[in-house]
Amino acid sequence: MSENGMPIANLDALEWVVQKHGERFEAAMAQIGPRIGARKLGARLCVVPPGKAAWPYHAHVVNEEMIFVLAGQGRLRLGERELPLRVGDVVALPPGGVETAHQVVNSSSSEALRYLCVSTMEAPDIGLYPDSDKFFVLAGSPPGGDKDQRSFSHIGRLADSVAYWDGED
Repeated sequence: MSENGMPIANLDALEWVVQKHGERFEAAMAQIGPRIGARKLGARLCVVPPGKAAWPYHAHVVNEEMIFVLAGQGRLRLGERELPLRVGDVVALPPGGVETAHQVVNSSSSEALRYLCVSTMEAPDIGLYPDSDKFFVLAGSPPGGDKDQRSFSHIGRLADSVAYWDGED
C-alpha cells in the first residue's frame, strides 16, 4: 500500500527536496513511487534549473531508467554521444557498463527542465562514474530507495582495486 493509502498522486501535490552540489549540480526532486505504492518501479519528478544537471554522468549495472521530458529543453549525454532533448521526448536508459553512462543537462539559459524519471528498483546495484573513475555498490535498498534499509553501501575509486587474495595471508 502507498504511504497515504492512495494509488494516485498529482504532480502538483508532491513533496519537494532540493539537492545542490557546487556550480554544476542542482535539482528539485519529488519521489512518487513510494507515495503511490509502487513496489518494483521508482518514479521521481525532477526540475533542473538552467545550465545545471541533477546527477553526475553515471551508469547502472543492474537498474534501468526511462525519462519523460515534460517541460523545457536539455541535452542527453549518452555514452560517446550528446543528443538534444525537448518536450515530449522519451528516453530509454538500459543497464550496462560505461557504454550506457548517461546524464541529463538543462541546456536552456532561462527555462527549467522538468522530467519524470522512472526506474526499476532492484538491489543490489552497481553504479559507474566514468568522469571521476568512481563506482558505488548498494545492497538492501536500490538507488533512490530507503537508505535505512541498506545492508551495504560503498563509493570508491576504481584505481583502489586490489587482488583477490590481498590481505588474506
